[in-house]
Amino acid sequence: MNKKNLYTLNNIQEKYLSKNSLQKSSKLFSKVFKDIVKDINNSQKTLSVLDKNFMFNFEKKNLRQFKKFKTIALIGIGGSSLGSEAINSFLDNKIKKKIYFFDGLDSEKISKFKKKENLDKVLFLIISKSGKTVETLSNFSVLNIIKKNSKNIILISEKKNNLLFFISKKFNLFHVEHKDFISGRYSVLSEVGIIPAYLMGLNILKIRSRIRDFLKGKEMLFLKDSTIKLASLLKSNKINNLIFLNYSPKLEKFLFWCQQLIAESLGKKGKGFLPVVSNVPKDHHSLLQLYLDGPRDKLFHIFSVQENSKEKTDTKKIMQSKNFLDQKKLSTIKTAQKNALIDVLKKKKIPFREFKIKKINEAVLGKLFSYFILETVIIGKLINIDPFDQPAIEDVKVQTQKILS
Repeated sequence: MNKKNLYTLNNIQEKYLSKNSLQKSSKLFSKVFKDIVKDINNSQKTLSVLDKNFMFNFEKKNLRQFKKFKTIALIGIGGSSLGSEAINSFLDNKIKKKIYFFDGLDSEKISKFKKKENLDKVLFLIISKSGKTVETLSNFSVLNIIKKNSKNIILISEKKNNLLFFISKKFNLFHVEHKDFISGRYSVLSEVGIIPAYLMGLNILKIRSRIRDFLKGKEMLFLKDSTIKLASLLKSNKINNLIFLNYSPKLEKFLFWCQQLIAESLGKKGKGFLPVVSNVPKDHHSLLQLYLDGPRDKLFHIFSVQENSKEKTDTKKIMQSKNFLDQKKLSTIKTAQKNALIDVLKKKKIPFREFKIKKINEAVLGKLFSYFILETVIIGKLINIDPFDQPAIEDVKVQTQKILS
């Protein structure tokens, strides 16, 4: 599919696909798609985040008091942080503020931050759906920023009996409700991603402006073709690894967001892809041999951003003669490497898909978020698993609390 701002291609050979499975999934797709549309229009369903009339639990006028801060620290993990990190990285050229992310337990990072920044002049966004995420609460506590009536703290959590909500009431802090029916990995287009985006100075209306594009026309046909083929791959167990070949640093955080979405949503009942982010062309020199000549258990997703860099090589000055690198832009060289890889993948009949972003803006990023949410949910329903739960993770959370108690 070749659209103005986003080019997509599926190149998955028939030998990897079961005709019987393709036929069953194709018949089931219409029903699943209708159910998806119903869920989008149901204000109590996770997929309501894709509804054009989605109701936020905040008003922009109440957030304006926080726009004065030039430094933002977001404390969260997983779905509470990855979406905002993707937004910040993808649209960094538009963001004029300093943004910190505390998405793990890194004491050295916190110590350096406390020494470098005046914490009274930092806006802290503390995000946890449950309000009791261990890493988030630990970082929040270590920073020691809780004060009565603080004007530089925003808490986002469910409005239930949890620690973050309790703290917001006890210390009279600004609190925004995290909808209880939207799990973290699907929350980027809700308050969880949109509030940070607004405070970064981005156009939040544009982020959501194209999120329904894949529900109609040729783009819906691409979604149908993709989900049917990927569901068939999962059913066949021939392909177990999903390798994101990333040709743009801007996309790395977005692909980590995709990694969580796909792994947590589809990794159940002995099924699932193992999504791996592989930065190229760097990994051409470390992993490409395995990719091209190792086990045929991988599906490659090739991601790139259309660039037009100013930097050019000048090898003639060094070599005293012209060669194939002379006067080439770095973006031209990288594109040649990507196209060469695609040619070899085709020659070797290795399955791949391509996603080429032609324009960097809020609308394109929102559209990418929406597409992978839709694709992941539909695949889950086609292979008869619940794409919204995460039962195995809960076991580890409960055991962690037992050990620490």
